[in-house]
Amino acid sequence: MDTPITRAEHEEFRRRLEEENRRQDKRIGLLEENTKQIGALTISVEKLALSIESMVKEQESQGERLQVLEGRDGEKWRAAASHVLTVILGIVIGYIFKLIGM
Repeated sequence: MDTPITRAEHEEFRRRLEEENRRQDKRIGLLEENTKQIGALTISVEKLALSIESMVKEQESQGERLQVLEGRDGEKWRAAASHVLTVILGIVIGYIFKLIGM
Protein backbone atom coordinates (compact mmCIF):
# COMPACT_ATOMS: atom_id res chain seq x y z
CA MET A 1 0.00 0.00 0.00
CA ASP A 2 2.57 2.57 0.99
CA THR A 3 4.91 2.80 -1.89
CA PRO A 4 8.16 4.52 -1.27
CA ILE A 5 8.78 7.68 -3.26
CA THR A 6 11.57 7.88 -5.73
CA ARG A 7 14.60 10.10 -5.38
CA ALA A 8 13.34 12.32 -8.21
CA GLU A 9 9.98 12.78 -6.48
CA HIS A 10 11.75 13.62 -3.23
CA GLU A 11 13.97 16.18 -4.98
CA GLU A 12 10.95 17.72 -6.72
CA PHE A 13 9.13 17.98 -3.36
CA ARG A 14 12.21 19.55 -1.71
CA ARG A 15 12.61 22.03 -4.60
CA ARG A 16 8.98 23.11 -4.35
CA LEU A 17 9.27 23.54 -0.57
CA GLU A 18 12.36 25.71 -1.03
CA GLU A 19 10.57 27.83 -3.65
CA GLU A 20 7.60 28.22 -1.31
CA ASN A 21 9.96 29.22 1.51
CA ARG A 22 11.60 31.83 -0.74
CA ARG A 23 8.18 33.26 -1.71
CA GLN A 24 7.11 33.40 1.91
CA ASP A 25 10.41 34.97 2.97
CA LYS A 26 9.91 37.64 0.31
CA ARG A 27 6.34 38.29 1.47
CA ILE A 28 7.49 38.47 5.10
CA GLY A 29 10.21 40.94 4.09
CA LEU A 30 7.63 43.12 2.32
CA LEU A 31 5.33 42.96 5.34
CA GLU A 32 8.18 43.95 7.66
CA GLU A 33 9.00 46.91 5.42
CA ASN A 34 5.34 47.95 5.34
CA THR A 35 5.20 47.69 9.13
CA LYS A 36 8.27 49.94 9.43
CA GLN A 37 6.69 52.48 7.07
CA ILE A 38 3.42 52.42 9.02
CA GLY A 39 5.37 52.96 12.25
CA ALA A 40 7.23 55.91 10.72
CA LEU A 41 3.95 57.32 9.43
CA THR A 42 2.38 56.98 12.88
CA ILE A 43 5.26 58.90 14.44
CA SER A 44 4.95 61.60 11.77
CA VAL A 45 1.21 61.92 12.41
CA GLU A 46 1.84 62.25 16.16
CA LYS A 47 4.41 64.98 15.54
CA LEU A 48 2.01 66.73 13.17
CA ALA A 49 -0.79 66.58 15.75
CA LEU A 50 1.47 68.10 18.41
CA SER A 51 2.57 70.79 15.99
CA ILE A 52 -1.03 71.65 15.09
CA GLU A 53 -1.98 71.73 18.75
CA SER A 54 0.87 74.13 19.45
CA MET A 55 -0.13 76.25 16.47
CA VAL A 56 -3.75 76.43 17.67
CA LYS A 57 -2.61 77.59 21.12
CA GLU A 58 -0.41 80.25 19.52
CA GLN A 59 -3.29 81.42 17.31
CA GLU A 60 -5.56 81.70 20.34
CA SER A 61 -2.89 83.73 22.13
CA GLN A 62 -2.45 85.98 19.10
CA GLY A 63 -6.23 86.41 18.83
CA GLU A 64 -6.41 87.55 22.44
CA ARG A 65 -3.54 90.01 21.90
CA LEU A 66 -5.21 91.30 18.74
CA GLN A 67 -8.48 91.90 20.59
CA VAL A 68 -6.57 93.85 23.27
CA LEU A 69 -4.85 95.95 20.59
CA GLU A 70 -8.10 96.58 18.71
CA GLY A 71 -9.81 97.49 21.98
CA ARG A 72 -7.03 99.92 22.82
CA ASP A 73 -7.50 101.72 19.49
CA GLY A 74 -11.24 101.90 20.16
CA GLU A 75 -10.62 103.32 23.62
CA LYS A 76 -8.30 105.97 22.19
CA TRP A 77 -10.89 106.88 19.55
CA ARG A 78 -13.64 107.17 22.18
CA ALA A 79 -11.38 109.30 24.43
CA ALA A 80 -10.46 111.60 21.52
CA ALA A 81 -14.12 111.94 20.53
CA SER A 82 -15.02 112.72 24.14
CA HIS A 83 -12.36 115.45 24.31
CA VAL A 84 -13.54 116.97 21.02
CA LEU A 85 -17.15 116.92 22.25
CA THR A 86 -16.10 118.55 25.54
CA VAL A 87 -14.25 121.30 23.66
CA ILE A 88 -17.22 121.94 21.35
CA LEU A 89 -19.63 122.06 24.31
CA GLY A 90 -17.26 124.41 26.13
CA ILE A 91 -17.15 126.72 23.12
CA VAL A 92 -20.95 126.67 22.75
CA ILE A 93 -21.52 127.31 26.46
CA GLY A 94 -18.87 130.06 26.42
CA TYR A 95 -20.54 131.68 23.43
CA ILE A 96 -23.96 131.50 25.13
CA PHE A 97 -22.54 133.09 28.31
CA LYS A 98 -20.92 135.80 26.17
CA LEU A 99 -24.29 136.52 24.54
CA ILE A 100 -26.02 136.68 27.93
CA GLY A 101 -23.30 138.96 29.20
CA MET A 102 -21.76 136.87 31.85
